[in-house]
Parts: sequence; C-alpha cells; structure tokens
Amino acid sequence: MQCSPPSALQAAALVLATALLVHAPARAGQRGIAPPTGQPVRLSIVDEDAGDRLLQAWPDGHRRWIAGTPGHRYAVRMTNTSDRRVLVVLSVDGVNAISGETAHPSQTGYVLGPWQTVSIDGWRKSMSDVARFVFTDHADAYASRTGRPANVGVIGIAVFDEARPRLEARPLIDRAVGKASRAEAAPAAEEAEAQTLGTGHGERAWSPASRTHFTRASSTPMQVTELRYEAQHRLVAMGIIPRHPHATPEPRAFPTGFVADPPRWR
Repeated sequence: MQCSPPSALQAAALVLATALLVHAPARAGQRGIAPPTGQPVRLSIVDEDAGDRLLQAWPDGHRRWIAGTPGHRYAVRMTNTSDRRVLVVLSVDGVNAISGETAHPSQTGYVLGPWQTVSIDGWRKSMSDVARFVFTDHADAYASRTGRPANVGVIGIAVFDEARPRLEARPLIDRAVGKASRAEAAPAAEEAEAQTLGTGHGERAWSPASRTHFTRASSTPMQVTELRYEAQHRLVAMGIIPRHPHATPEPRAFPTGFVADPPRWR
C-alpha cells in the first residue's frame, strides 16, 4: 500500500491495531498549551519467549539496563499515563522502528490514546506486517547489518504532546483485533565495542495498520527516555545485576517482630 507524503502542518498517519503510526513533522515556531508534567509514557520490555515476562530494569546510577536472552523475541511496551493523545517516536539500536532511518525525534512515530498501552513487537515492513524484534549477537543486529553499529544496545522513545485544538477529529478506521506492533547521548565508543547483544530482524508477523492525523504541539519532545540492554552474564560482570539476586539473607541477631507461639506437635 502506497501512502502520499504528509504536509508540514498535518500529516497522514497509520492506525496500527491498538496503536497509531504517524508521520507528523512539527511546525516551525509552533506553540501549543503546556504539556503534562512528568513522564507521560512508561517504557518497558516484554520477553515473549519467556511467557510474556516483563524484564526487570536495573539502574546503574544514570541509566537503566535490562537483561536480554539471545534468541528470544521481545516487544516494546509503551503505556500512556495521561488523558490525552501523544506521539511516540521509537528508536531501537539507534534506528527508527517504523521507517528504518537513523533515528531522530522529528521522524515517524506511534500515537497512543489516553491511558492506552501498546506492545510494539517488530520493525515495520508494510501496512500489514512487521519483522520481529529478537535479541541476537551484536554483529547480527539489524543496525550492524545496515552499517550503523554505534548505538546497538539501546531502546529509546521521544514523546510529543498534541497541538490544541485538534484540526481533525474524524473516527479512526481499520481497528484490527490483535497485537500492535528515551534517547540520551550515544554510548561512548568503548561501550559500543564491548556490547555483545543487539536486536535482529526476525520472522514476519501480522500487524495491520491504517491512517490518522496528528499535529505536534512543539518541535521539542516533552519526554526522552531510554533503556540499555545486554546479556545477563555481561550485566553481572559489569556489577549492574547482583551475582546472587535471590540469595538467602544472612542470619540476624535482632530480626523484627514479637515472639510467636511454636507449632503444635503432631
């Protein structure tokens, strides 16, 4: 399906099952009402080959890390915690997950409705399907195979508020039942060289899309968030994940609480 290029003010967009896919460049000098305070979109990663397990984020001070399992397919889960639509530009390994371009906040993104949660599980290939996100070797990552290895190992979002009043409010179309498919400075060269895990261009999966419209309230995102990822053994070696996160606690002389009755003899 071929789409005509969007205008600079209001862009034709795509409705992706439960999410919206949109190309909406910001208007130069455009002003809108103040965006919601805080971080309206929650970003997390789901391991779909481990029973849709939500991967724990481990902080190392100024960054958050997740442990990926080589060969496992994953989805990027995004939750809009606000009462208004937002546009989310998704970057995986420094590559726009929709267009395949080297990622920039001004590019194509997803539109989330108020309180909406979506799971993006692949690189968009057409209006009907994606190539699954899969944890793989650094050299096999899509970004590496396309000559852009410097930012492998980071998943990020740039979030934009919508301008008010909305220019168009016609109903969305083609709401298919099914699954829908933050960025700081690039990692230092030595970190990029040490990275062992990347995101591959996996098997095709059905993920239908149609169109909507979105006008950004500002050319600057109101939220930029990122998650770093690496294999678990590397995160343990780096001291980010404890070697024994579920180890039995040491005995204590003064545990809290009062004296309980002993169990009855049988």
